[in-house]
Amino acid sequence: MDGLRAWRVYLLGGVLAMGVFVLLPDAIWRDALYALIGFSSVVAALVAGARLRGATGRIWALMGLGQFAAVLGDTLWLYYKHIALTDPFPSPADVLYLMEYPLVTAALLLLVRYRRSPADREAVLDGAIFVVGLALPYWVLLISPSIGGHDSAFGQVISLGYPLADVVLLAGLVRVLTASGVRAPAFHLLTSALVLLLLADVVFISTESGEILGLPLGDLPFLLSYLAWGAAALHPSAGDLLHAEPAAVPSFTTRRLVTLTAVVLLAPGTLAVQLLFGFELSAWAVTITSALLFILVVARMSGLLRRMQAQARRLDEIARTDMLTGLPNRRTLDAQIVREYEVSARTGGPLSLAMVDLDRFKLFNDTYGHQAGDRLLTGAATAWSLVLASDDMLARYGGEEFVLLMPGRGLDAAEHLLSALRLVTPERQTFSAGLALWDGRESPLELLHRADVALYDAKQNGRDRVARAAPAQVPGSRPESSASA
Repeated sequence: MDGLRAWRVYLLGGVLAMGVFVLLPDAIWRDALYALIGFSSVVAALVAGARLRGATGRIWALMGLGQFAAVLGDTLWLYYKHIALTDPFPSPADVLYLMEYPLVTAALLLLVRYRRSPADREAVLDGAIFVVGLALPYWVLLISPSIGGHDSAFGQVISLGYPLADVVLLAGLVRVLTASGVRAPAFHLLTSALVLLLLADVVFISTESGEILGLPLGDLPFLLSYLAWGAAALHPSAGDLLHAEPAAVPSFTTRRLVTLTAVVLLAPGTLAVQLLFGFELSAWAVTITSALLFILVVARMSGLLRRMQAQARRLDEIARTDMLTGLPNRRTLDAQIVREYEVSARTGGPLSLAMVDLDRFKLFNDTYGHQAGDRLLTGAATAWSLVLASDDMLARYGGEEFVLLMPGRGLDAAEHLLSALRLVTPERQTFSAGLALWDGRESPLELLHRADVALYDAKQNGRDRVARAAPAQVPGSRPESSASA
């Protein structure tokens, strides 16, 4: 039988067995059927552990051992109830039941270790908020009433052990649910089994006997947990538990926000209920929980703030950068020209600007394809950038056009630099350039226009050359020929 059918047959058979369990009278056969259903999940988990290799196999083996401890506890309890005719508490059966929790939690932590990503810090904080918030009701309703309720130290340890074990298991479950990774069907079945186990513990402790309306309905969550565990182990996706997704920052969804808000409000809500109905106040428990939640929420908010700041920096970088070449874009160029104007006006140094255009780029694109054209643009940008000084700025202006801003260089020095760029242009390609020197008065648009007109002249006169722009026709402007080279 293939895995796709096996888990369905197992689940269907288990549900039918549960129906028989509910209808059977309270006798040894009913409890034996209960233990048998639990044992089936042990076999399924151990088979998965043997079938799968590496960490996945070890995880299923640990879970199988945890389930085996619980089933041994069921079997021993069956012996006490139907053969020894006694109901001891505490007993070795309780020790076996409690052994399940550290084994399963160890498997969950191993699962998280392989599924987590570098972006999981926020998930850890969310999980910690959830666990700390829910630990308060556990303390008030289950743990605190158990303190001092037994004469023997062993009985006291066992009584406290069950709710504390649930809190530990809850922490492991929440950590798994908040970790990254692929959520295959086996993952959902496994987490459902854990949720059912925690629910079963709460129902059993609340009803003491596990019976509701005279029927063993309190046992059903335990049985459903066993079946979900076995189905997860038999599902074909049981080996996909460790498959990680690409590292990504978890989104702070509305559902997550509402859940965390509700959990944080459990502390004041618990105190409000106690005040309203006159229950004994759990002042210290509420105080400690509130303090921990406050610290965790502040840490979570600081993480969100850092993420927003990083996103703002990234958006600013995207807004200023050409995505193909990585060079500054036109927006950045315009701002830089204004800044260089101020420096040049203050120091009196020259400021040259060149408009550079790759020759016959459209023909290159049509001949070799657009991907080759993109490679030429990025290759030219990289090669030219390696030649430039730190004060120079090379920006992509649009298409195959670039603008080179050269503070501190006159026309001769600027043309010499352009000659150096020509030597490193990739793919044996050439470029034409129009070169202009700022006259100290014209606007950035006027300077760019003069360089563009000179570029047109270079194209018209045979390409693969640098053409100097005519002096700006502005009264009082300094002549270009007088600029320092």
